[in-house]
This record gives sequence, structure tokens and C-alpha cells, in this order.
Amino acid sequence: MLEKDQKGKSSQELVQITAVRDGVVVLGNNTLRATLIVSSLNFALKSEEEQDAIIYAFQGFLNSLDFPVQILVMSRKLDITSYLEELDSRKERQKNELLRLQMAEYINFISELVKGGNIMTKTFFVSVSFAMAQSRQLNTLEKLAKTWQGIGKGNKPFTDVEFEHYKKQLMQRVEQVAVGLRGVGLRVAPLQTQEVLELFYSILNPVTSRNLRLHNVAKLSVEETGAPDLVSSNRSEQPWVSR
Repeated sequence: MLEKDQKGKSSQELVQITAVRDGVVVLGNNTLRATLIVSSLNFALKSEEEQDAIIYAFQGFLNSLDFPVQILVMSRKLDITSYLEELDSRKERQKNELLRLQMAEYINFISELVKGGNIMTKTFFVSVSFAMAQSRQLNTLEKLAKTWQGIGKGNKPFTDVEFEHYKKQLMQRVEQVAVGLRGVGLRVAPLQTQEVLELFYSILNPVTSRNLRLHNVAKLSVEETGAPDLVSSNRSEQPWVSR
């Protein structure tokens, strides 16, 4: 019976997410998480002096943190569908027959190259957390009592006032991380609610989310408050969304 119940559980039931609100993930233990998407740089192409500067800057960034962060690298098979579609559209508009033939050969070459090789693209994320208990210092007995009370049942949900209070403290950490990474020469942007949902959907549904595309970090900004719906349109509802 237990085995049957275990098999019958959905992935959503196994994930300790109670809500995604204002780009912030709320976990079952009332821990808040914010996710940053981060660009990359080609370290091998830098000069020795530039490499040393990057290493020291990143070392300084890590030493400046007094809270934990998580670094996630997501690898996906390269999807150049939109690029090939754009090339094909330009080919059809091309009046020069020779150029049209060359473009057709190029499109075919790129298509076969991607099909024949396992070409991957990587996306980098940093997760920043803030626990409700961190808003004030708890003694050992309080920590044990809080841990025991949280076993077997969910914690009391945040009120709007509490959420805004803890979110503000989380955002201070997010800003500290963003400033530190920009000092290394990286572009950084926090994910908004829709983008967070896309990220978790792609992690929990690796097969059905192959055509789901996250935004390029260069196109994201701190001021951006929304994103187009890139999640499969046949989903009747989006889990965890709050407000």
C-alpha cells in the first residue's frame, strides 16, 4: 500500500514549494529563495593578467558573503530552431539565385551539424535564500522547538506584511550578490515569477519542456516585471503561483 502511494505521488507533491510570488519562491518551511540568471565569460581567451584579476575578484566576492548561495548550471541540447527559421525566411526573400543556393547549403550544413553532434548550451543561475528564523537570533532551545514543530506539518503561511518584510531582507542579499558578480565582469538579472515557473517546469519536466526557452540574460533587467508565457499552452493552470 505504501509503495502504491509513493508511486502515485506527483512531482509537485514532492517539491517543497508553496508559492512563487513577485519572483520569490516560498518553501514549505517559510524559507524564501530568489534566483539570479548569470552570464558567462570565456576564461581561456583572457590574458594572464585578466585571468588573475577575475580570480581575485571572484575570491573577494565569495569572501564577502556571510550567507549561503547555490550555483546551478543547466545544460540543454542546443536548440537553433528559431535561427534556422529566420535563415529560411531570408532565403525565400533573397532574389539572387546564387545567394539562395548558398543559404540553402548553409542551412542544411548547420542542421546536420547539430543533429550529428551532441552540442549543449549552458545557463547559469545563483540561488539566494533567506530563512524566517534568520530575522532574529534564536537560542538552541528555540531552534530545536522550531525544528520539532515543523516536522510532519507545514509552517504557518506568511501574512502580506511578513512577506514584504522578509522579501526586503532577501533583496538586500540579492543586490549584494549581483554587485559582486558584476565586479567579476558578469551580467546578472533576477528572475521574475514567470521565468521562475519556467525554470522549475523545465527541471521537473525535462522531456516536455525541451521547446521551452528561458530569456537571454542580456535581455533581462531589474525593472522587468513580467515575461511572455512560454510554458506549454495546454496546461490548464500553473502551480504555486500566488498573486
